[in-house]
Amino acid sequence: MIVELMKDEKEDLKLSQNSCKTLSSPQRKGSSSETWSFLLSLLTDLRGNLSTNDEPQNLEVERMSSYLLTVLTKKQEVDTIIRDTIDKVLVLRFGRASDPVCLQLDDLSKSAREVSKFASVALVDIDSNEIQVYVKYFDITFIPSTIFFFNAHHMKMDFGTADHTKWVGAFHKKQDFVDVVEAIYRGAMKGKLIVSCPLPPERIPKYQLLYKDV
Repeated sequence: MIVELMKDEKEDLKLSQNSCKTLSSPQRKGSSSETWSFLLSLLTDLRGNLSTNDEPQNLEVERMSSYLLTVLTKKQEVDTIIRDTIDKVLVLRFGRASDPVCLQLDDLSKSAREVSKFASVALVDIDSNEIQVYVKYFDITFIPSTIFFFNAHHMKMDFGTADHTKWVGAFHKKQDFVDVVEAIYRGAMKGKLIVSCPLPPERIPKYQLLYKDV
């Protein structure tokens, strides 16, 4: 009786061992497949996150490139843009790209998107030989200097200074630039060739101007 019980226990032990072996093999396979599935899903998520993160950057680059300002280096180019800009304020910034104040103004001028319905902005390279005729004509002695036109007419603004022909220096903030351009546009639409500056005196740059042959 005892011997039979021992035999039965041995057989049960063998069965349990065999069952453990049969179970352990699929578990190993299952854990391996689960691991690969997890890694694949992780890589997929990473790719998705990378593409999602790249989209705003690409959109921002495209947005910035679409609003890059035109650079004029020839007299003919200046003549053409003055003549062909119709029913919009033409903003011409005279200066050079290496000048820090010009760079500051150019950064503000990127708000051209906000004034694009009623203004166009272009940069004029003051170091170009062909541009010197305009430099002398407008008596540009400080950079950056910004000059405004409307339908080929030179627009002037009363800044509370002796010179009404141009804005000298940078703008304190982007909204100042927008306000000045909008004021010129509204005045021009009413047939005015000179308008009052909408900015308070403390936000208008002051320069000691030199006049020749006066």
